[in-house]
Amino acid sequence: MTTHTFTIAYKEVAGEAQLSDSDRKLLNEAWLACDSAYAPYSNFHVGAALELANGLIFKGNNQENAAYPSGICAERVAVFSASSQYPGVAIKCIAVVAKTDVFHLANPVTPCGACRQVIAEYEMLAGQPIRIILQGNSEKIWILEGISNLLPLMFHGGELKK
Repeated sequence: MTTHTFTIAYKEVAGEAQLSDSDRKLLNEAWLACDSAYAPYSNFHVGAALELANGLIFKGNNQENAAYPSGICAERVAVFSASSQYPGVAIKCIAVVAKTDVFHLANPVTPCGACRQVIAEYEMLAGQPIRIILQGNSEKIWILEGISNLLPLMFHGGELKK
């Protein structure tokens, strides 16, 4: 028997002042998207903004529906929107933020399992890590270099043909 250990790495910063201008801009775009999320059932508002390799920014927010689980997460809205309009253009970075009045978010919000797998798919397709910036109700911000830091045993459907 062999025991394997996973190590994840992330940076934690205490506020936007410690971010680069481009990271701060992307995080602010995610907060704008968060403000217009449609979350009447959970009151858990999530926003995402991503930057493509061509410099374009796409936003998404969570969209709930009374016929649960017909809604969709902010991350997938942004990723699918970008991919449908600019297929084959790599995602450089994605910022994900969340806020709620229902409970306290002591740490930054992380993508759900489905969103992690979608980000992994696009990272594998591009052949390069996607930078991930996360924030919740506090000033605390987490920065990860690549989805493997959130999804160490991601599903690989085989080699993608380009």
